[in-house]
Amino acid sequence: MRRAGLGDGAPTGNYGYTNSGYSVYEEENERLTESLRNKVSAIKSLSIEIGTEVKNQNKLLSEMDNDFDSATGLLGATMGRLRRLSRGSQTKLLCYMMLFALFVFFVTYWVIKLR
Repeated sequence: MRRAGLGDGAPTGNYGYTNSGYSVYEEENERLTESLRNKVSAIKSLSIEIGTEVKNQNKLLSEMDNDFDSATGLLGATMGRLRRLSRGSQTKLLCYMMLFALFVFFVTYWVIKLR
């Protein structure tokens, strides 16, 4: 006599898994879980290293920004001095150059005359 709802060859009890088949699936799951755990650990350490590198690069950029600011201030002061110098009287500079040329001329004349 047959039981109602069960056909010939239908599994009874452990949902179609034999003990050895279930063990294979469980071992495969454990192996995949361990592989996933290793990958997650590698990604975690890589992200920590990336974070450290980003912090170092931000520190370097901040220092470069400070250096550029100080260089900008120095160049600004130099440009201010050059503007002030260029606004000065050109005639005064021309007189100094003429006096220097005359001085060099007389010194050269005097050196040649003494020979």
